[in-house]
Amino acid sequence: MSNDEESKYKASWADRTWFAGGCATLLVSLYKAVKAVSAAPENPLMWLKVATVALAGYLLADLGSGIYHWAVDNYGSAEIPIFGAQIESFRAHHQSPTEITKVETAGILSILAAAVTVALLPVNLFSGDPVLLVFFVSFGGCGMFSLKFHAWAHTPKKRLPRAVAALQDVGILLPSRRHSAHHRPPFNSNYCTVCGVLDMVLDKCNVLAAMELVIFRCTGVRPRSWSEPIAVWTPQN
Repeated sequence: MSNDEESKYKASWADRTWFAGGCATLLVSLYKAVKAVSAAPENPLMWLKVATVALAGYLLADLGSGIYHWAVDNYGSAEIPIFGAQIESFRAHHQSPTEITKVETAGILSILAAAVTVALLPVNLFSGDPVLLVFFVSFGGCGMFSLKFHAWAHTPKKRLPRAVAALQDVGILLPSRRHSAHHRPPFNSNYCTVCGVLDMVLDKCNVLAAMELVIFRCTGVRPRSWSEPIAVWTPQN
């Protein structure tokens, strides 16, 4: 690999700073939540609440990742502020699905890490509620790392950490077998990238198809999956 090719996969210092900020913010929230829950060990209802909101955050992050993935796949352009680079990279991803596995983690996650940092900072400053904190750690953490889970779904199993492969095998993290349908015609399903469980809601209930129809009727804008030729969406590697 040439130096130019290698550099395009490296994260910038801004990417790394936002990634570090996102991780630090999540860790502070987690520390505060654990400390608060540990202060009330005799309250079994607290543990039930914490477990419930952790699961809810995980599933909502899967749902949110699917809606976000659908939006950047189908709408907008590289010229859009903040999200333009991700829109372009998601479009290129369809022709070169394995490229995402070569990008430095901070480079993949920086935009989501920035969102998590900004959203969680006031929660950390003004809330000590362990239930609220655990929800945001689960939702924010899974949402922030969803693109890394996506990258792992495109990584050969022998190159994955054993723990990641095991979590994919039991469906806690997005397995390649579940995500592969997204890269086959008609390229309009299986958008979720945390675990893919909520695809059954988005796809079987035609939620995204209904949203596309509403957007088209209100604005006249067609999603790319309707209008672009299959060759644009077909993997080239």
